[in-house]
Amino acid sequence: MYWLLGMAGFILAADQATKFALRAALEQGQTIPLVNGWLQLTYVRNTGAAFGLFSHRQPLFVIATVIAVGLILFYHLQTKESNAWFNIALGLELGGALGNLIDRVSLGWVTDFVHVTHFPVFNVADSAIVSGVILLIIAMIVDIRRNPGKEEPDVPDTV
Repeated sequence: MYWLLGMAGFILAADQATKFALRAALEQGQTIPLVNGWLQLTYVRNTGAAFGLFSHRQPLFVIATVIAVGLILFYHLQTKESNAWFNIALGLELGGALGNLIDRVSLGWVTDFVHVTHFPVFNVADSAIVSGVILLIIAMIVDIRRNPGKEEPDVPDTV
């Protein structure tokens, strides 16, 4: 549980700090080039989901995020997984979900600012969620390879 909460807290703090700094430094829509034109800071107010899909449906996204946070915590408690990588992955997802939830509830939009050419603008929370999903998949694959046949517990016949 410590890895999960520690990672979630770290991501939440980093996400909110970077968004706060960006909103203080840039105007909405303003761009600052960083690396040879392929990486820039661009302040975007995203009222939708990933890639701006389904804009202006805040209540739906708030409810979905609260459910996702509940499922992450429920999954963690049900599996009682002690693998640090598993807990870090869930912590990345939890921290990212909470970071974007805070924006949605307090501002009515999510602050996005990392802009890589030919890719939608995103933020620390988005990166953490995607990284958490990838890490969780890797941790599950490694666990399955280390413990083949573990998926189905031995249950005696009781007929």
